[in-house]
Amino acid sequence: MTDPISDFLTRLRNASKARLDECVAPHSNLKAGIAAILKAEGYVSDFSEGADANGHKTIIVKMKYIDGAPAMTGLTRVSSPGRRMYLRYTEIPRVLNGLGISILSTSRGLMKDGDCRRNKSGGELLCNIW
Repeated sequence: MTDPISDFLTRLRNASKARLDECVAPHSNLKAGIAAILKAEGYVSDFSEGADANGHKTIIVKMKYIDGAPAMTGLTRVSSPGRRMYLRYTEIPRVLNGLGISILSTSRGLMKDGDCRRNKSGGELLCNIW
């Protein structure tokens, strides 16, 4: 697998569209950080770490639905291994005029777009969520 972040986001997108209760993916600290931001912003209800049958660490994300509709309606990967997108804090785009969020990987860790603008730190734009 060349892009594990894209795989994680695709699993979340597919679980949301299929109205599954939870989504399971291989664990990494970056994926756990993305899940923590999604939980803090209210796009997923919870996440936890577990292990599969072979003993490998996994991350289990509990999906969130509001009146039967997914809380996360859209999810796109912006930066990819073939085309990295590094932005200054002044260049960070607003997702749906502020209704969505962008997740960036900065020197201070993973941050959402509003925090990057507030702290005046740019970085790699990982994904947009609305």
